[in-house]
Parts: sequence; structure tokens; C-alpha cells
Amino acid sequence: MDLGYSLAGAFVGFLVGLTGVGGGSLMAPILILLFGFNPAVAIGTDLWFAAITKTVGGAIHHKLGSPDWQLVKRLAMGSIPAAIVTLVWLGAAHGGRLESDLLLKILGGALLVVAVLMAVKHRIHQPLLQIKESLGPSIRSHQFACVVAGGAIVGVLVALTSVGAGALVAVLLALVYPIRLDAKKIVGTDIVHAVPLTLVAAIGHSWLGNVDLWLLASLLLGSIPGIILGSLAADKINDNWVRYALATMLLVSAVKMISS
Repeated sequence: MDLGYSLAGAFVGFLVGLTGVGGGSLMAPILILLFGFNPAVAIGTDLWFAAITKTVGGAIHHKLGSPDWQLVKRLAMGSIPAAIVTLVWLGAAHGGRLESDLLLKILGGALLVVAVLMAVKHRIHQPLLQIKESLGPSIRSHQFACVVAGGAIVGVLVALTSVGAGALVAVLLALVYPIRLDAKKIVGTDIVHAVPLTLVAAIGHSWLGNVDLWLLASLLLGSIPGIILGSLAADKINDNWVRYALATMLLVSAVKMISS
């Protein structure tokens, strides 16, 4: 058990509870860049961390009535099958893990996409509203297809990098449902959907041998109280400055990983 790991878990847990974002997007880079863990082990352990932490956060958000369960099901229709297929391919074709250099590049690229989307999300809100109005009722079928397809892309990324279950889904929901979902609904839906997805991916990485249980215990020691506090504070802190701060941290991590 290590106090530094527990403090990192508390920090990330608080952000996950607050925004629905940060589990894989922040924890994997912290473990790799700050603590020097092998990328595959960092990703596998991070997935268990995210699954357990978000189960606690999801229970709190469910009690507060924030998840949209219809959208949770639509996301899972795409994400969970895609994650399973990716894990089977990873075990069969690459012996359970990609080479560290390649994995860092993929992880860095995923973080870069997440950072950019988080930063520009509000700038494209108005154009999306105009598109929604022009399409009228026919937009519903497009929304369904976008959510399922987006979920599948997220499932692949989560299985490979542990990134996307929170950040990409939060952006996807905000873009596809600019009127239906407020910030609280997005966070709740995002966290609840991430629970089964990260659990499936975590079980797969355990099967592939990419999990450090002592590291996981240290992270959880801090993350559980962190996500409880973050979930309770979700509607009391300005969303904009948190989002920009997260985007900046992710951008720095992405640059370091891509250039390493």
C-alpha cells in the first residue's frame, strides 16, 4: 500500500464524481508518467479502479435520479460487444498486450481527441441545435444510430487504453442530445454506463494478466471517499472551469505520451 497512490486515487475519484470524466483519461497517464508503471499494467489496473469507483458514483447518481436509463442501454448496445471483441483480438493476436511504445502512442492520441472535444464542446452547441431543428422528428433515428455507433467506438478505446468511458461518452451525449440532457443528466448517464463497460474490460485484462492488485487496493483507498465527495458536489461547482482544467491536463499528458 502506498500513500501516493491513494492520494492519486482520491484526486481522480473526486473528478470522476464531479464531472463523470477522468477515470481512464487521468489515472492511466498518472500511473505511467508519474509512477512509471508499464502501460499495459497501468491500463488493466485502471480499468478495475474505474469499474469499482464508478459503481459507487453510479449508485449515488442513481439515488439522485440523474441517469437516463434509455441512453445507458443504447450506449451499452454498442460499447460492450465492441469491448469484448477487442479483448479477444488482443489476447489472440498480441499475447494480451500491445508493445509499450505503440500503446503509449494510441493512449496519447485518445487523450488528445478527448482534450480537444472537451474544450470545444460548448462552441458547437448552437450549430447542433440548428441542425436538430432543421431535421425535425427524423433526427430521432439518427440520434439512436449515433449513440450506438459512438458506444462501439468507445468500447474499443476503453478495452485498448482505458480512456473514453467517461470523457468521450460525456461529449457524445452533449453533442447528440443538446436539449434533452442537462449537465447533471450527462454526468449520471455517463457514470452509470461506464460501470458495466469498464467491468467487462477489467475482467478481460485480468484474464490477459495486466492487473496489479496491490496498486488497485491503494488507489481504491483514496478513490471511494473522493468519488462520494465529488458526486455530492456535482451541482455546486462551475462546470466550465473544471472542464477547461481537465482538458489542459489531458492535453499535456497526450503530448508527453506521443512524444515519448
